[in-house]
Amino acid sequence: MNQRSVFLISIAIVLAAGCFYYNFSDWFTPATIEIAHDIRPNQPSAGRRGARSPVPDNPTANTVAFFFTAKYKLTSVKVVPLDALKTNKYAHPIWRLISDSNSVPVKSIIYGVPIRGMKPDVKGARPEPLQPEVKYRLLIEAGSLKGEHDFQTTEKLQPSP
Repeated sequence: MNQRSVFLISIAIVLAAGCFYYNFSDWFTPATIEIAHDIRPNQPSAGRRGARSPVPDNPTANTVAFFFTAKYKLTSVKVVPLDALKTNKYAHPIWRLISDSNSVPVKSIIYGVPIRGMKPDVKGARPEPLQPEVKYRLLIEAGSLKGEHDFQTTEKLQPSP
């Protein structure tokens, strides 16, 4: 075997190894935030008598909590109806928080509950109530990391008389 054949075989091996790593490893995929959700019935405030519950009151739908695999300093939280997002890339969010300075690292959030270090995108804006059986998408950012999660809540059971 001459020197040229050895060189061409080594180039072929390097290219094959590169293709293998590109297709079968996570080295070239951007890191994402893993998100899960849980539907919880609204519970009355456990604090002082007359104190407001930290969960916004929604007479028709149960509360939704979101969980992450690690603690993140969130820079943006947005919830958008999925149908609106399908027809409009810049759909109006029903809840949007941003962090312009330093947010506290969190491993979970509850829809509509303020997060320390974050504020509404529009001053004085309040989260709109979730509707039962409507699909939504949660979009979050923590610096360069991003994550999204589709969810829907259920109808709140009314107490029996």
